[in-house]
Amino acid sequence: MLRFLFNEPQSVPEGKLLETYQAIDQFVSLLQKKAETTRAEQTTFMERLRKYEIWSLGLSASLNELEQSKYASAMFYKEIKSSSLKDMSNEERLNYNRYVYFDKDGFIRVFSLLDKLGTFLNEMLQMKTERIKPHFSYFTVLRNMRENKAHPELTWKLNDVKEQYKEPMSRLRKRRNTEIHYMNSEMHDDLILSQRMYGEDNPLENLKQQANDLSDCLMMATDSLSLVFQYGCKLARKKQL
Repeated sequence: MLRFLFNEPQSVPEGKLLETYQAIDQFVSLLQKKAETTRAEQTTFMERLRKYEIWSLGLSASLNELEQSKYASAMFYKEIKSSSLKDMSNEERLNYNRYVYFDKDGFIRVFSLLDKLGTFLNEMLQMKTERIKPHFSYFTVLRNMRENKAHPELTWKLNDVKEQYKEPMSRLRKRRNTEIHYMNSEMHDDLILSQRMYGEDNPLENLKQQANDLSDCLMMATDSLSLVFQYGCKLARKKQL
């Protein structure tokens, strides 16, 4: 989608990304087959199958959008050579602004995708997390699963993924909260530095760490989606949806 900006052809998913898309497609295919054999009077069940199908396709689209934003931010990051805004040429400053835009879009999309996954997971497994917290996140659903020892085959795999990417997710969450509730996240470090070095030119934020964090959190989201939909396929085959 965004690769046309760099005169590149549309990408072909591979590795874990491909595996995740395939798991989602397989789940949707199982739902459609189940719908074909469902009697017309079973309207409530049909509506649930249709809802799962739409949510699944939405998660697939969200993953693609996140990957595209991560790719674009990484490409513009490569064009930034200066260590401060003051040292940048007009062209480099433009590339920096483009990097900021896609990086910001990327880390917001990480949490948007995980919130959607939490809603899907809560509904599919009938965890009723809304009784604990009306406006819950993916992590609230996962905690609910752990505390109730529900679906341990899936729960502990998802928990391992969460722990593996705990540090980059924590940094991304802090930037997301700053962006949404306080100020532009890329200016947060500028504020801290300006308080220490008033009147001096401030260095850029740690762009390398930011790029690595977004890449890691894309993998966290991808791995989590893959596990959820592989498990969903098992439930569908066992007629436990």
